[in-house]
Amino acid sequence: MVEQIAAANSWLNGYVWGWPMIVLLLGTGILLTVLTGAVQFRYLGFALREVLGKLTQKSTGPGTVSPFQAVATALASTVGVGNIAGVATAISIGGPGALFWLWVSGLLGMCTKFAEIVIALHYRERDETGTMRGGAMYTLKNGLGLPWLGTIFALLVSLAAFGIGNMVQANSVADSLRATFGIAPSVTGIVMAVLSAAVILGGLRRIGEVTEILVPFMAIFYLGGGLVILIRFAAEVPGAIALVFESAFSGAAATGGFAGATVMMALRYGVARGLFSNEAGLGSAPMVHSAAQTDHPVRQGLYGIFEVFVDTILVCTVTGLVILSTGVWAEGATGAALAGHAFSVGLPGTWGNIVVTTSLVLFAFSTLIGWSYYGETGIVYLLGTRAALPYRLIWLVFIYLGAIGSLHLVWDVADTLNGLMALPNLVSVLASIPVLLKLNREFFATIVARR
Repeated sequence: MVEQIAAANSWLNGYVWGWPMIVLLLGTGILLTVLTGAVQFRYLGFALREVLGKLTQKSTGPGTVSPFQAVATALASTVGVGNIAGVATAISIGGPGALFWLWVSGLLGMCTKFAEIVIALHYRERDETGTMRGGAMYTLKNGLGLPWLGTIFALLVSLAAFGIGNMVQANSVADSLRATFGIAPSVTGIVMAVLSAAVILGGLRRIGEVTEILVPFMAIFYLGGGLVILIRFAAEVPGAIALVFESAFSGAAATGGFAGATVMMALRYGVARGLFSNEAGLGSAPMVHSAAQTDHPVRQGLYGIFEVFVDTILVCTVTGLVILSTGVWAEGATGAALAGHAFSVGLPGTWGNIVVTTSLVLFAFSTLIGWSYYGETGIVYLLGTRAALPYRLIWLVFIYLGAIGSLHLVWDVADTLNGLMALPNLVSVLASIPVLLKLNREFFATIVARR
């Protein structure tokens, strides 16, 4: 039975994360970029000022958490194991050129994330407890008259969350701590469940309060370690960047233990890992952005541009350049082991392992608490607010199970469910393009007038 499930899932996953989905997501990003006048490029500076320049300002408008708490929670969910292990896997299989295509997916994903957030905020609603809820399911119900498709999206979210946002993260932390410090997975599972309980049982407000402190710290810690390596290997960085561009269009020649990669492999794995990392088009982040206190949907959409910029353009790029500039990418390792090896080469003593292990733990923990809200939003849509607390309690149990279990099939099935979220989400986005363009004109006309 298990083998049959694995085989069926493998077949489905080939489509979910294969060329059809890659073309659909990239095509959506290109279409939205054209229709919005390349909003992610024209207003990137404005978006950065909007986020970083208003950290201490009190936000206005209906909502549950501050705009920065919303983007911090979204980043907590997207900046995860994929930013380390996923990037390393893309390079080890697709070659250095995969990093170029990862950048492409990030640049287009900035516009997709912007669009889906704007639309989600336009159709959000307040639940019985006063929490502002939104996302593709609410857009499909309130905006497009397709509640049945919203139900499918909500079901996918609530189920996928237990895999990709819970058990996989817990398992990655348990494996890393066991390998580095010899800590038993059962101990890791208990500690993570207790720490997560202290956060998620307090609801979205407490999640936001934690992530607005945790996310900047973990990003600075990881980026700081990576930048130290890039400074130490500064002479190799220009060659690494040149190799990225050359391999993106010509493939990578076999070197050492590396089997070589074609242009198509670089494109597929670079784009797929980029989309997996920043989740643009999957419909996850809009669920927490919809809870932000803001006076206009487009203003919060700018936070989505910032989100993908940090996740893909900064964090993933540092991971990739560290792997390439240290020269370990062709030695046969893959995933977190490859990233760990690169940091060990780049930093003296045990500092490399400490940076990677600590970052993996922080990234995974932040994903645990962020995705708990995504899953909860799905179950609340399906069953009402009374289901929120039971879902949180079950979430804690699965953290422990994930830490102590072997999750190859769980990872694969969760990966498929996660990708399937894109289909109803993209329906909600593409069918709502007229609303998006109207809101854009309305907001940016006001900005121009003020200037």
